[in-house]
Amino acid sequence: MNFELLDLDAAQAGHEKCDVLLMLLSSSFKAGRSPLSSLISKALKAGDLADKPGSLLDIYRPAGLACARLVLVQLGDGKPSNVRKGVTAAIALLKSAKPRQITLCFDQAPDGQALHVALTSLAATSYVYATTVSKAEVRTIALVKVGVPNSTDMAAPFAQSVATVRGIELAKEWANRPANHATPSHLARAAQALAKSPRIKCEVMNLKDVEKLGMGAFLAVAKGSAEPLKFIELHYKGAPKSQPPVVLVGKGITFDSGGISIKPAAEMDEMKYDMSGAASVLGVFKALAELQPGINVVGLIPACENLPGSRAVKPGDVVTSMSGQTIEILNTDAEGRLVLCDALTYAERFKPQAVLDIATLTGACVIALGGVRSGFFSNDAAMTAAMAQASESSQDLCWPMPLDDDYAEGLKTNYADVANVAGRPGGAITAAKFLQRFTGKYPWGHLDIAGSAWKSGAAKGATGRPVGLLLHYVLSLQTRVA
Repeated sequence: MNFELLDLDAAQAGHEKCDVLLMLLSSSFKAGRSPLSSLISKALKAGDLADKPGSLLDIYRPAGLACARLVLVQLGDGKPSNVRKGVTAAIALLKSAKPRQITLCFDQAPDGQALHVALTSLAATSYVYATTVSKAEVRTIALVKVGVPNSTDMAAPFAQSVATVRGIELAKEWANRPANHATPSHLARAAQALAKSPRIKCEVMNLKDVEKLGMGAFLAVAKGSAEPLKFIELHYKGAPKSQPPVVLVGKGITFDSGGISIKPAAEMDEMKYDMSGAASVLGVFKALAELQPGINVVGLIPACENLPGSRAVKPGDVVTSMSGQTIEILNTDAEGRLVLCDALTYAERFKPQAVLDIATLTGACVIALGGVRSGFFSNDAAMTAAMAQASESSQDLCWPMPLDDDYAEGLKTNYADVANVAGRPGGAITAAKFLQRFTGKYPWGHLDIAGSAWKSGAAKGATGRPVGLLLHYVLSLQTRVA
């Protein structure tokens, strides 16, 4: 699906030839003299378009207009949640019509956030996974023209929104793929494909490299699977070498059975999405390749499967992490923090301005926040403030969580420096406290996306989150250091 930005106001939109004209209307709509404006005014006056966000009026072959079909979409006060509601409802309505070209137009000049939400919502609703489906009903929309007055003022937010869509859809693709179609080797090849873009380089390390580095925690998780582990290192170089990078660390468990501490069979198939953190890092690099911003970014992806093979790590085993800290593995299903802790130690070598890890880490975070917000933990006030701003601007929401030292008490053990679990209470926080032990040399943040990266039930599938949040955060650092 391609996007094109047009210099087009609401009066001119009626002359645009397209399969569907989507007119997004605010509650402060003002009638003009054009045929389109007159039609809208009459529909509102007659009550054919309810004054409620998400209400639609679908008109086939409207007289005096060049479009084959007109859909009026009520946005109410135009706040982001209402833009999402309206665009989502309109694209869902149009799916059966299978339009190829859509022109999307606001009745008033939108701000960057409204444009971002409109485009990401359109893409999300029209998305179709097709890779392993022999007769999939693929997305029919080939081109979306976006009409705004004074389009030069919106060129930058438009480009960022389109890049975000590209990144989200790459993340969705990999998180949706069955585990046998998204092994660590597959992820490595996806990362190498990104390195064909300007300013991006990729290195993939194998078992012997990881052993040489002393990543004992990562190695322990991978032992139970015949699939070889991969440690993927991506670099986007958009600024001078003197500028320290931001490092994104994505959990890449391509299938999580729980290991010896095996999960219940029900819904275990969904554990293919346990590499959504890794997928989001790939998605960010896809967006960076499109935008070419002036910042340095490193992506680290420790990728492996967690299976209960004859060589698998056992509850009670003690392993030595890359940092030298020993870890008693009380629960092999708390494996994400084990692969991440070694990657977080590895990140020190880049002398980063900030490190942010992204992981489907705990069911406890799903209970705490559901699927609306990702849980965010940080030891740095500046990062916390920047992430709060990125959460709002991207509408890919997160919520700050505590890191009180008292939460680490449950991680104490007689047999190692630290245990990998601390019981059920505050499970998302104790997992973050475990990771914090490995982050003393840089500003650090942790995103628990266990609830936000995936939807179960009828809408089962990956969301592509938190690509939008990460991209807005990374680009904010570009502004800060420029």
